[in-house]
Amino acid sequence: MRTPICNLMLLIAVLLTSCQQEIKKEAEKSTSGIPQVPTLDVKLAERILALPKGCIVQEYPNKLGQTLGSSGDLKTPKELRPIFYGCFDWHSSVHGYWSIIKILKDFPELDSNGQVRNTLSEHITDEHVATELAFFKDENNSNFERTYGWAWLFTLQKELTDWTEDHQAQQWADMLQPLASELVRKYEEYLPKLTFPIRTGTHDNTAFGLSLSLDYARSTGDKEFESLIVTHAKRLYESDKGCPIHYEPSGHDFLSPCLEEAYLMSKIMPEAEFSVWLEDFLPQLMDENLQLEPAKVTDRSDGHLVHLDGLNFSRSTCLSGIASKLGGRDHLKRLAAEHLTYS
Repeated sequence: MRTPICNLMLLIAVLLTSCQQEIKKEAEKSTSGIPQVPTLDVKLAERILALPKGCIVQEYPNKLGQTLGSSGDLKTPKELRPIFYGCFDWHSSVHGYWSIIKILKDFPELDSNGQVRNTLSEHITDEHVATELAFFKDENNSNFERTYGWAWLFTLQKELTDWTEDHQAQQWADMLQPLASELVRKYEEYLPKLTFPIRTGTHDNTAFGLSLSLDYARSTGDKEFESLIVTHAKRLYESDKGCPIHYEPSGHDFLSPCLEEAYLMSKIMPEAEFSVWLEDFLPQLMDENLQLEPAKVTDRSDGHLVHLDGLNFSRSTCLSGIASKLGGRDHLKRLAAEHLTYS
């Protein structure tokens, strides 16, 4: 389950958010050669739903990623993490829950018998959340899933809290809130100590984590958390210039360090200020003749090399978001669509 789930969630993030709608809208009204992007209809949603629906309850294979403090820590994944034990690892399981919620919100008919909701209710309980929370409070695992998994837990919680008309979703959100609050506390403790941003193209990329976390803070009205993220994003990135995007990607990236940073800054700067910053940081994006080839995967059975499909999806999200901040740039929307349709 490892190979498809990470890339699947990045694809769903593109298909089910405004990014896809913006690309599609631009393609319909423009003759600029923007490729048509796939539309998430009920048939495609049903196919996508099948994967996370199956994997959130699949305990093995499993990559625990924990630090053992004693022999007493040797437990099964389900004992350690009674909610997020499936889908190979913790963050992929959180991805899975998020994608299920996202699809059910838009396509409730795909769970007409309530089986999926029953599965979620069996897993998301106060008792299970307490066990998940205890793992993060263990001194040997206090940095577990920092900050990639944290950001996806925020994204799941945002999805649930936004679903205000659904009583069951609000119950799940209420039960998960202690875990979300603990991760906010950990972020508040961690960010002031982060001297330099982590600029990798994989899980621990600082900009990606901050970007999703900022969306959560704003959606839930957590002004203190929002201020913390904005303050430290500016501290870490505001003076950056000349990002070497020509060195990207590395062999198993699923994130673009340059584009993730630019996308984050597009969320915290006014348009005019962001445009000036971007001219210094990544002037190539202003060039209407910019060529940015999608990443090519040579072996999709390799769980690391296939990350490059995820890179194409995450690049698409960043390019579309940056274009929207700049008032719409056909060449960036074209590149976003090309990356989305390539993989």
